[in-house]
Amino acid sequence: MYQFHWVPANSSRHASTDRRPDGALAYPTGTAVTTLCGKTDQVADNSELAWLWSTCPECYEAALRMARAADG
Repeated sequence: MYQFHWVPANSSRHASTDRRPDGALAYPTGTAVTTLCGKTDQVADNSELAWLWSTCPECYEAALRMARAADG
């Protein structure tokens, strides 16, 4: 729905606008992503435990702005 996707990486849940592989609902573990907080080459961890990590506050704020803009 939005142009960003959540991705657990480097011990936090981040948001990214990087394209996911065709047909993938999440970035596969080991995928390098750039996040909305500006960190580059974060490494996705698509394990069940990783989805429980805390959310990066900078990514949350950026994602919230994007969602509000998209919702009008």
